[in-house]
Amino acid sequence: MKAIQLLLAGLFITVAVATGQEAPATPKTVLVDSALAQRLFAVDGEQTTVGQVLAANRGKTVLLYVWATWCPDCIKGFPALYALQRANPDVHFLFLSLDREAQRWTDGIEKYQLKGEHYWFKTGWKNAFTNYIDLNWIPRYMVIDPKGDIASYYAISADDPAIQRAIDEVADR
Repeated sequence: MKAIQLLLAGLFITVAVATGQEAPATPKTVLVDSALAQRLFAVDGEQTTVGQVLAANRGKTVLLYVWATWCPDCIKGFPALYALQRANPDVHFLFLSLDREAQRWTDGIEKYQLKGEHYWFKTGWKNAFTNYIDLNWIPRYMVIDPKGDIASYYAISADDPAIQRAIDEVADR
């Protein structure tokens, strides 16, 4: 009986993980006002919004990276992220953390030597921004073009070819 319970639990976990990583059915190409109004906190504690951060980076290609220090896939993927940064020095890297505590988030930035612009969703996983982008897994990568539109909507690893393709297409425009 215990073996059957373990088998069923393993099957449930496998199905949950497999369905959790599915790309959203409808990729989005723009961010709506409710998502842009989502509050963020900077490393220095100053409050801003997703829209204000993206507006400050208008004219740049931005790689938006949703992550957390408690996420094993995020940590495992850092070498590929570093390689993506080295390959794309003109891309602005914007890190949005889902950490539960500010101190863990700031310690993680330092520990993993994450180069870029950093913000924290004090609200955690569920908020207007993450709901709008259909966040179902982290890490999550999105490419934002210089006009502020979404050039690549869904990737869960830094070495996903769709990321580099989107960066290259944006550069060619």
